[in-house]
Amino acid sequence: QVQPVESGGGLVQAGDSLRLSCAASGRTASTYAMGWFRQAPGKGREFVAATRGSGGSTLVAAPVKGRFTISRDNAKATVYLQMSSLKLEDAAVYYCAASRVGLPFRPSEVGYWGQGTQVTVSS
Repeated sequence: QVQPVESGGGLVQAGDSLRLSCAASGRTASTYAMGWFRQAPGKGREFVAATRGSGGSTLVAAPVKGRFTISRDNAKATVYLQMSSLKLEDAAVYYCAASRVGLPFRPSEVGYWGQGTQVTVSS
């Protein structure tokens, strides 16, 4: 079992950077693919980025490619989402997710979700 816990959300201005962290507790956490999804008001949950259990392979969604980077430190059981050049449309609740499925994985393939962390972007 894996329990993801997100942190690092907040209010930033457009163009700023922000780093989200996801602490994934559980003895088998390092064997799970970990990723980030986001959900804006009135919209569905959208894939953002993911990394394999080993951390060697990553996938980033087209809308954030070149601006967001996902990384993983298995020694700390933590996955990071470094966000830069934030845009108004990046505002959403960001969820950390763990999946046994390889990259990419869909919301229906997520085994464990975090509680979410709010990212607000102002102009």
